[in-house]
Amino acid sequence: MIQMKFTQEHEWIAYEGTEATIGITDHAQQQLGDIVYVELPEIGQTLTAQENAGTIESVKAASEIYSPVSGEVIEINPALEASPETVNSDAEKTGWLFRMKLADLSELDALMSADSYQAFIAD
Repeated sequence: MIQMKFTQEHEWIAYEGTEATIGITDHAQQQLGDIVYVELPEIGQTLTAQENAGTIESVKAASEIYSPVSGEVIEINPALEASPETVNSDAEKTGWLFRMKLADLSELDALMSADSYQAFIAD
């Protein structure tokens, strides 16, 4: 069963077993505005939790993407190169950023549930 967790930096992670998909939340894309460019990590790159994994640029700001957990990048979303605005239209589904093989499942325990994240952004 796929489970989702969230970070205070507004990334989401959907995971099942040791594989996960990472993206930014709908809240984050709303704050950024019209996204015009996405820089993603390289396939095969090893990231540690909270490490800079790329950049998202909008017409009004640029924002860093942080890896919510440690692991190896196994896939990036190829659609974002030609259509970065996909993140605006569907941030938590087709606008995913990259997939990774998780190095330490216990790191997921430090992330927020959906309810906790909703309370966090409501403050």
